[in-house]
Amino acid sequence: MKRELQAAGTAFQLLTRIPVPVAIPFTPEMLARSVVYYPVVGAVIGGAAAAAGAGLAGRVPAMPAAVLLVAFWLLLTGGLHLDGLMDTADGVFSHRSRERMLEIMKDSRVGAMGVLAAIVLLLFKFSLLDVWLEQGRNWPAEAALLALACGWSRLWVAVAMAFWPFARADEGMAVLFRGVKARHALAAAAVQAVLTGVAALALPAPEGGWLAAIAVSAALAAAAGSLLAWRLCRKLGGLTGDTYGAMTEILEAILLFALVLQLH
Repeated sequence: MKRELQAAGTAFQLLTRIPVPVAIPFTPEMLARSVVYYPVVGAVIGGAAAAAGAGLAGRVPAMPAAVLLVAFWLLLTGGLHLDGLMDTADGVFSHRSRERMLEIMKDSRVGAMGVLAAIVLLLFKFSLLDVWLEQGRNWPAEAALLALACGWSRLWVAVAMAFWPFARADEGMAVLFRGVKARHALAAAAVQAVLTGVAALALPAPEGGWLAAIAVSAALAAAAGSLLAWRLCRKLGGLTGDTYGAMTEILEAILLFALVLQLH
């Protein structure tokens, strides 16, 4: 039990700014085990954002409420995934050689393509949250779907670590997770399934029913995640810590878009 709690704490310390005031040994084994709890981290982030949105809805106009919600979302993660998106955009859209792309992504400075990618993504999320806050009706179910969407996006990181190659053989944050295997990804999928089942049993169904909503989210996460991983591997020869962050942000936005489309 202590080992599992440490693995969960490792996941929260790595992916969020939520205080976990315990010392955890960041060994390769512990890091690999921590990915099992990535869906829990995502569900907590999404659940906190959804709770904040439900509290703002009807009390604050939708547009400023959406800005506050985007800011709160970034605060929860410390902008970690957004930073990965910006670095990935700078590298991939430089249209240089593979080696040069990876060098650009390692640079701590942000270029024009990274800034543009961040602006577009944040505007997209802002617009979607604005619509959700304005038109949301079944708040418990919709909040659960938002929480699960964040879980799906982080589950995909575990899958990507297990089944796609690393771009840098002996350097970078990603290689610390070389111990992630298929069994860890499958365990993370089981955790996401449990979270989904609890939501479906405990909360009223969204429009169209839980089965349809879950099927759409799972299919979108798998399809979009596979496409992203394939394209990034073609460009970079594998994945990096930055690309995991980029995939997290993009999948969150896609799944939030799907949620908003269900409101129409």
